[in-house]
This record gives sequence, C-alpha cells and structure tokens, in this order.
Amino acid sequence: MLRRPGSGTRSSIAQPALLGKLNAYQVLRVLQPGQELSRAEIARSSGISAPTVSRAVESLLQAGLLEEMDAREAVPGRPARKLRLARISAQVVGVVIDAEECTVSVAGLDGRATSETVIRFATPPDYDELISDCVAAVGRCTSASNITTLGVGISVPGLIDARNNMSILSPNVPQTNGHSPAADIGALLPYPCVMIHETQGLCLAESRYGAARGRDDFALLDISTGIGLSVMDGGRILSGHSGLAGEIGHITVDLHGRQCGCGNKGCLETVASDTAMARQVGAKLNCHVTIEQVLAMARSGEYWPEEELSGLLDYLAIGVAAIVNLFNPGAIFIYGRLFELSDRVFQDLIERVRQRTLPPSFADCDIVRAQANKLQAAHAGIIEHLVDSVAPSFSAMSSSGTTKDRKPHH
Repeated sequence: MLRRPGSGTRSSIAQPALLGKLNAYQVLRVLQPGQELSRAEIARSSGISAPTVSRAVESLLQAGLLEEMDAREAVPGRPARKLRLARISAQVVGVVIDAEECTVSVAGLDGRATSETVIRFATPPDYDELISDCVAAVGRCTSASNITTLGVGISVPGLIDARNNMSILSPNVPQTNGHSPAADIGALLPYPCVMIHETQGLCLAESRYGAARGRDDFALLDISTGIGLSVMDGGRILSGHSGLAGEIGHITVDLHGRQCGCGNKGCLETVASDTAMARQVGAKLNCHVTIEQVLAMARSGEYWPEEELSGLLDYLAIGVAAIVNLFNPGAIFIYGRLFELSDRVFQDLIERVRQRTLPPSFADCDIVRAQANKLQAAHAGIIEHLVDSVAPSFSAMSSSGTTKDRKPHH
C-alpha cells in the first residue's frame, strides 16, 4: 500500500517554514531517482536528526512528492518502511513542442515513465490549434490511469521570458511567439502548467537522470532542432539578466550564410544542427528529408552524408570550443541525433574541438554524449517547479534574497 496525496483536482502544495523547506530539500537530495530509503537511512545520509527528517518527510508526503512503501515491500529483515520519490501515487505530464512534432507522456516524480502511452502529433502551424491539440493529448494521457496528476511541464524552443512566462522569439516554432503556452494550456486544465526552455530542461534532466548526475558544473549543448546552450554552475543554471542566456546558436559564423529563422544570416544553428544536416542532405538529393530519414539512409547504405557531415562538424567544433574556452566547464554533454550515424562521428567532433580549444581548458573538460531526452526535459521542468514550491534549495533562496547565511537545522 502507498500513501497517496490529498484528493482534489489541483495539488495542494504544503508550505512549511523556511527551515522546514531547507530540511525538506535535503531529504529530496538524498532520495535521488531510484533510491528507496527508510527515515533512519535518510537521517544517516543527510546528517539531519531523526525527528527533523520525520517532519520533513510528512510535509513531502502531504505535497505528494514522496510515497511510502508498505512494510511488506521492504527488504526481508529490515521491516522499516521505505520512502521514494512518488511514481505510483503521483505523476506529472511532459509536453514537448517542437518544430515538426509534439510529444506528450506521463512520468513519476523520479522521471520514470508511468505509462507506455506516448502521444505524438504533427505540430500545427496555427497557435490555437496547437494549444487545443496539446490539451487533448494531456487529457488522453491522464485519463489512462487514476494516478493523481500534480502538474504539466511544457518544453519549448526559442527565447523564453521566464518572468512573464512567455515565448518571445522561437525561430523554429514561430507560432508561439508572443504567447504563453503554459498559461493557455493551464487555463484549460485542472493542473499547474510550467513552461521551460528545452535546453534548460535538457540540462535539468541530464543532471537528474542522465550522465551529469553528481556534477554541479557542466554545460549542456542541444544541437537538435536548433542549437541551444545551458550552463550549470555550482548546481544552478546560469540564466542571464533576463533569463535569455545560452543562445549560442545565434552567433554568426558565416557572414554571407543562410538566413536564420531569427532574421540574421549565417547563425551557427543554420550550419551545425540536426536540422541543418537534414536540410543539406535534402538539397543534395533534391527532396525534403528529416534527420530520421537521413539516419535511415545512412544505415541502409543508400546515402552517406560524408561532405555534409565534414562541414557540419567543423562549424560545430567552433561552437563547442567557444564553450570550453569561455566557461571552462568540467564537462559538456551534447544532445543530437546526428551522432547516431556512427560512433566515429562523435570522436571526430572531439578531435576537431581539441584542435580549436586552449589546451589546458580542453584537457580539463570531458565531452560526452547526453543521455537525457526532450520528454525527460519537460518532466524535469515541472518536477523542479513542484519541488521548489515545497523545498527550494538553499542556494536558490539565497540568490532570491529569501534567506541569508542560514543553514538547515540539524
């Protein structure tokens, strides 16, 4: 048996006092995805006293972020009830709005899928139709089970005004410009909805569920539809003055290049993304192709994009080298489909980056393929929002002026 959150269509987020929030955050840090621990084990791992852990756990159970396993599910000889991030008693919905296709699915608070249902549909060119289709897909996903839904995370490419929850400029999904998909979808659903820039979402997902777990300083480069960068510094994403940081895809690399969706010419994403690869192959073959079709043709031996790939990797290496030289990250995780062509493609990129990077910075940086995906990014966005509502991190509260020079009570 699992303890479930309170009834009602909208989640009731508990609001413990400041120290309680800090302690709740420590509990959540210990209960990473996949961990199942008793209260005593949490106390030992976190260094927080047992009574304080119990209070924090109760607030998190009430909020629906944790679930408690029945003693009969515990390991033999250790009858204490285990706690874990909710995945049977509660779920979240992820909505990925992308250039050609939208994807919707549900997951537990640990980021794991709670249903095999994944809904995909072509991205409508009309904004109102896009919102309507997203709402319908969320309804189909949530109606497939009686699990309590705590919220919806919406991943969107382009410039996002986080303060006003609005898409400012999306070269690849221009129908969202000047609109707030989260507000408009949320107005039609009984759940809180949060919009997140897809690259920031990928950064969170890589940190929570991917190869960046345990790292506080790294960069995530998304080269799929366009090119976006998210930098994690000291466990926090660098957002910039207006929340618009990371648009490395719109750095000019070819003064006389192709016009980008942003209005400029020769942007990095016009020559170094999955979309750019598909466009170049399509021009060579005189037909429209997607990156999935490029991969299929390469696997079947029908067409190998040798010339297109070489030029793309040169430009991409310039972008990656700039990230290494500018930010000196401990690691860069790169998300993109074109590396599925073969293992040597990624190794080729690393060698080209080495040739363009300051040697000490290159030697101190791991360049790795990302493991997270865009659905996990959307899930991570809403999970982060729900966690921050109950247990914001100490660093987040310090930066917002909520607290100063305070630590959790032990």
